[in-house]
Amino acid sequence: MSYKEMLPQDVLNRIQHQGLIHILDVREDDEWESGHIPGAKHIPLGQIAKALNELQPKTETIVVCRSGNRSRVACDYLSSFGYTVVNMSGGMSEWTGEVEYGK
Repeated sequence: MSYKEMLPQDVLNRIQHQGLIHILDVREDDEWESGHIPGAKHIPLGQIAKALNELQPKTETIVVCRSGNRSRVACDYLSSFGYTVVNMSGGMSEWTGEVEYGK
């Protein structure tokens, strides 16, 4: 494994202390619309390969899904191309921070 794992509470702490961090949400559209981390970028897992140019390879990006499984798949894929990624294990189902709704 060539990426780190971070718990949702640790991601929230980082947001509260550092402000702007890069978050990529790989859930489907309906999941995204039902609540996502403010400021996150949304690219469903199935579209990651076509959207590599929308991500910064050297900027640490925290990858999020519902439970941590799809984000782990995305981290495996992105890290194989040299992207600096962190999997938020536990996903949005364990997120206690602020959420935004809609597109």
